[in-house]
Amino acid sequence: MAGETADDEAAWRDLVAQYGAPGVTGGAVPWPVREELSGEGAAAAGVPGDDTDPDLPPAQLPGWDDPVPGVIPAPPRLRIIRPAQPPQPPPADDSEHFVPPTPPPLPRLDPISKGAWTALFGGPGYLLLAVMLGWQVPGWAAFAAVGAFVGGFAALVVRMNDRPPADSGPDDGAVV
Repeated sequence: MAGETADDEAAWRDLVAQYGAPGVTGGAVPWPVREELSGEGAAAAGVPGDDTDPDLPPAQLPGWDDPVPGVIPAPPRLRIIRPAQPPQPPPADDSEHFVPPTPPPLPRLDPISKGAWTALFGGPGYLLLAVMLGWQVPGWAAFAAVGAFVGGFAALVVRMNDRPPADSGPDDGAVV
């Protein structure tokens, strides 16, 4: 174990010492010729407007060195920017478009359900309003608000049923 830690420490010190060292060539890392925007770098990289043959494969273009052996680099692509097209008017023929039917009216709630929903949201709503406006809430009012919330929730849960509505008839829609 002690020999392995010494090797690890030596490797770490070697990495730290080489951190600021120049590149492999011994000097500063040169700027790639194909990334020059003007002058001989643009001509060597095959930038449009020069006299290089566009039919040559990328590996044979001047200035294209093979950075990864065995992988053919792609030539630089031009970006074509087209002006925006004016918006197309909608088709005049509306007969082929789907028009949804009007939805049925919402069902009416009975007075017990209305009271349960009012208690469910009214109790916490009163407490939230009292806190936001800085009102002094007596103990009995806070207890009544919490009780209204719990009672409204319990009433809604008790009134839930898993049976189909009475007006659904004997057929539940299944066909055998």
